[in-house]
Amino acid sequence: MLKHTTGLILAGAVAFAATAEAREIKVGFIAPKSGGAAQLGDQMEKGARLYMKLHAKDLGGDTIKLIVRDSKRPGGPIAKAAAQELIAREKVEILGGVIFSPNAMSIAPLVTAAKVPFVIMNAGTAFITKLSPNIARVSFTMWQAGYIMGEHAAKEMGCKTAISGYTNYPPGKDSVAAFARGFEGAGGKVIDSIPMGGPREAPDFTPFFQRVKDKKPGCFYVFVPAGNHAAGVAKTYLSLGMRKAGVKLIGPGDITQDTQLQGMGKAAVGVITAHHYHADLATPENQAFVKAWKAAYGAKSTPDFVGVGGYDGMAAVFHIIKSAKGGKITADSAIGALKGWHFNSPRGPITIDPETREIVQNVYVAQVYEDKGMLRQKKLKTFEAVKDKCKELKIGRCGK
Repeated sequence: MLKHTTGLILAGAVAFAATAEAREIKVGFIAPKSGGAAQLGDQMEKGARLYMKLHAKDLGGDTIKLIVRDSKRPGGPIAKAAAQELIAREKVEILGGVIFSPNAMSIAPLVTAAKVPFVIMNAGTAFITKLSPNIARVSFTMWQAGYIMGEHAAKEMGCKTAISGYTNYPPGKDSVAAFARGFEGAGGKVIDSIPMGGPREAPDFTPFFQRVKDKKPGCFYVFVPAGNHAAGVAKTYLSLGMRKAGVKLIGPGDITQDTQLQGMGKAAVGVITAHHYHADLATPENQAFVKAWKAAYGAKSTPDFVGVGGYDGMAAVFHIIKSAKGGKITADSAIGALKGWHFNSPRGPITIDPETREIVQNVYVAQVYEDKGMLRQKKLKTFEAVKDKCKELKIGRCGK
């Protein structure tokens, strides 16, 4: 009887110890939850929470408390204040999220000073990771898609001339610089580059697109920050009859964002993009992901590249936590754990380059087509394991 009682006591002690060791990890998450970009923030948070839901048991007894703060708009001060509050008052161990590059730039000095790891899940300006050793990015850089789209337009689409139009803030400048480098390196010539307003609200694109039509380039490369900007691009392109005039609309996948695609109608048919994700990718991982997304958020809901950024970003956060093995999470340990990290994402295999802390991933050239009244994207070509070209070429601030 004594032995049996002792066994129960020991078992209870072990169970109690296991329970005592379990802890709650605070993760700060910054994204626009109000204003014109709220849809983007909603996508990213849904992706992050879906990963948490599907993989809750992966942390053993540990749990994550996701503390969300609204960055509202692209300008940096609100996002910076949110990061300060999350670090100083909430004592988060990991910071993540961020849609817009100016937000990430404003936060970089804070995570350096506080020694907090920062997982960027969207913002794509290439030099951001140069701003702090405590940043790793699981989304993309503008150079990954832009450079490839430039080469493809010149080599495969027969475009001898091109004009670029861009939202006038750092990612837009990055995107058109990448396109020009790829396009002109492959023998094409960019004959004009047009800034088209800021990222906060979609402008009337008509005067910019009319300028392009009048100059008759073979290709028109457009970068806008997805959302309502993307819908405006497609509609203006159609209303001005630019396809009939022989101008091919191309760009990164921001202009054919999955959540906006059905609303674009026939204007989007034939548009060619280069990007790291679209919801029609026919891989087992993506098909399972889309199925889980619809089960969680409704049959009419669809993930896009921002949602995948949140999903993969949370996979990175889980990896950081598991790598700590119950110990203290530091910036050095977190970033060290992410260097060389591999993950089979819905977008395809991804890894974090240990030298740059940038994502290495597939980039897909795809074309929009109509299928039984629905708009879909078909993959034309895959570029595997694409690194950030800006850092490879040591261009501007990427080389410092």
